[in-house]
Amino acid sequence: MTPKSLNSQKGFTLIEMAIVLVIIGLILGAVLKGQDLIQNARIKKFITDAGKKFEVAAWTVYDRTGKFPGDANGDGIIGDGNATADINNANLNNPPINPVNLGSYSFYVFYGNDGGTNPKNVIIICRSSDCNTKFDAASLQYLKSFDTTIDGVSDGTDGNVVGVNTTPTNVDYSSWEANGTITYGDWTAGTTVALQYYFDAKP
Repeated sequence: MTPKSLNSQKGFTLIEMAIVLVIIGLILGAVLKGQDLIQNARIKKFITDAGKKFEVAAWTVYDRTGKFPGDANGDGIIGDGNATADINNANLNNPPINPVNLGSYSFYVFYGNDGGTNPKNVIIICRSSDCNTKFDAASLQYLKSFDTTIDGVSDGTDGNVVGVNTTPTNVDYSSWEANGTITYGDWTAGTTVALQYYFDAKP
């Protein structure tokens, strides 16, 4: 038996290599698309769980009691009561859960007012229970998407959804309450500390 010559050994043809590259490309595309789908699903869940559920809960409590959660004296302004207790006492069918956990992120939701001369009720969303943690670029995408959904454009300085650059006052996670702030700013990683949503009336 004579050994096979080097010329008789077969390698990959150009067509075979092209097919392999196409398959690898399809797999990578599917993985990236899958990641996009997962991220979009998380953002939609954030808008529902951190925004709409808390808004619906506030209006349901108002319909049943004539007061918003956290409005102890009934003057229409949230910030002098216990929103958690008011929501628990309302026996809602689908009460909001706080914090809202999505992947590696946790978002803490508060009821309050914007602290203005004529205060307006708001829902405040923070990255930590003391509202003192700045959003990074990745977590900021949730706030921008929330803003776009409500206002039609992502602009933290205008509309019913605004960015907050200073820690809200009187933050009390046990009662889900925090007074707001009028120090607004556009969505900026390392600067934005909260989203403030005027769910009750336009600012």
